Amino acid sequence: MSGDTVYVQVPATLANLGSGFDALGVALDLYLEVHATPSCSNELHYSGQGQVPNTPDNLIHQGYRAAWQSLGELDPPPLAVWAHNPIPLARGMGSSSAALVAGAALADAFSGGRLGPDGIFRVTATLEGHPDNVAPAVYGGFVAALADPPLALPMPSPKGLRFVLGVPPYEVPTPLARAALPKTIPYADAIFNLARSALWPAALHAGRLDALREAAKDRLHQHYRAHLMPGLEAALERVYAAGALAAFVGGAGPTLAALSETQHIEAIRQAMQDYVGQGFTLVLGLGEGLRWKVASIPSR
Repeated sequence: MSGDTVYVQVPATLANLGSGFDALGVALDLYLEVHATPSCSNELHYSGQGQVPNTPDNLIHQGYRAAWQSLGELDPPPLAVWAHNPIPLARGMGSSSAALVAGAALADAFSGGRLGPDGIFRVTATLEGHPDNVAPAVYGGFVAALADPPLALPMPSPKGLRFVLGVPPYEVPTPLARAALPKTIPYADAIFNLARSALWPAALHAGRLDALREAAKDRLHQHYRAHLMPGLEAALERVYAAGALAAFVGGAGPTLAALSETQHIEAIRQAMQDYVGQGFTLVLGLGEGLRWKVASIPSR
């Protein structure tokens, strides 16, 4: 594929869905867009949310190298990458997972499809250490996933629902959010979350949208991280009062996500305003999974 350009599109994602800590996730219709060509050296040309330096240590190139290495290629061919990223950084919407998946997808494309979606998932789940963002980034829609052994299965994705996202103006880095978690949890809390994470696929399969509020309840992580996200617990109450079907923190936060039917979207946006402050709200549908294509550069 020397001289070809590869185009990659990877969705934003929300991890955990409340109760499914490190196990459940969903893709959103907001996409990291990347194109890349072979080059004499690794380059990154970045636009979009935040600032990302042009170094070979960026997450796209990390995913690219790891994917080649999984194929036994320890010295992958250099790549010039152009990335446009509309996904907010360090806000719990899967920006880092999207970048890793994009890099692995580039390796898959330039290797002639030797990895496939399942291989891309395995590589990036290993890099992330947990699969709940990378699985929906690869496969789209609602997904349940394990990291060890690497396994991801789609859940039903009801039509016509939207996510209302409240994105505060501050970041919550994942290491900080992980550090806020206790070393042990009460047995009763583990049972509480196991039951509700199992309820997610059952409710989606049965079309019981009324059960999603219970499915999203959590005792493992959101309460312990609430001090990093001022006003979170009150905001959860307000969005439910405004008509949300389910509400939870996206990934490590601070984005507050509310699953909604169309008629409640505006009321939920208003209910988020105090929590969002000087940040912003987004309304997004379910996203499709990873896509890549190759376009040959015409000979001169």
